[in-house]
Amino acid sequence: MTILVYAEHDNQELKSATLSTVAAASKIGGEVHVLVAGSGCQAVAEQAAKIAGVSKVLLADNVAYANQLAENVALLVKELAASYSHILAAATTTGKNFLPRVAALLDVSMVSDITAVIDANTFERPIYAGNAIATVKSSESIIVVSVRATAFDPVESTGAAAIESVPLTLDAGKSSFVKEELAVSDRPELTSANIVVSGGRALASGENFAKYIEPLADKLGAAVGASRAAVDAGFVPNDMQVGQTGKIVAPNLYIAVGISGAIQHLAGMKDSKTIVAINNDPEAPIAAVADYFLEGDLFSVVPELTDKL
Repeated sequence: MTILVYAEHDNQELKSATLSTVAAASKIGGEVHVLVAGSGCQAVAEQAAKIAGVSKVLLADNVAYANQLAENVALLVKELAASYSHILAAATTTGKNFLPRVAALLDVSMVSDITAVIDANTFERPIYAGNAIATVKSSESIIVVSVRATAFDPVESTGAAAIESVPLTLDAGKSSFVKEELAVSDRPELTSANIVVSGGRALASGENFAKYIEPLADKLGAAVGASRAAVDAGFVPNDMQVGQTGKIVAPNLYIAVGISGAIQHLAGMKDSKTIVAINNDPEAPIAAVADYFLEGDLFSVVPELTDKL
């Protein structure tokens, strides 16, 4: 049994989601190979070779994979699939884009967003916005799986795997990369931050986010998140949304300010190691998952907390 893990990267740096995906692969058992597809990404392959538990790194370095277009990557993975019992990728924007295409090309069903490995064929995944856990058993000849990275602790970078070049150049010719616009911030990236401070609708305006949430986050070296209600109200941009339809986070510390805790939001942050909620309603649903709940007016509590820090 050999498992292929697709590496998440930006052609320069390996993303931590890959380390968590390898952790899931290790629980399945068997030999683990990592595929690095990109352009000018030798450095990424060298980083992947250091991942503990990985025996081989496959490097597909070609301009066709420069931006990891889903159509091209899916063709590449499909060509390599015959040698593997499992194909895994993180359930990120990239993984969710190309992995279903791989499953379709292989004519197999896939198991998405797993949070636990029972055995080589059986997995757990959340359903109903995380309110229930489904146990899914696959009988496919090649098992295609996306992994919720926050559910698995990343493995260490203590390995020394061999790097092998893949000469395949597969361009579907169906799409081309135009441009990307990245949000520039001095704060940590939301999905990889150790501390996240999120604000909700109770903040009432974007100005209050800047006045109350951002100074607290800056004191803690934290990323800033928001509930869907705050995003829908236009207080902050949608790339800050935490929840089922936003970003899934699992930091060491999650501080929820003025967030009631709708199930969609809880689905995106309840795996956080320590959850602190600040709310004037002790009956708010978020109280059920909070390790520490501070009942009070956020407009007086948050400045005091920031000053004491």
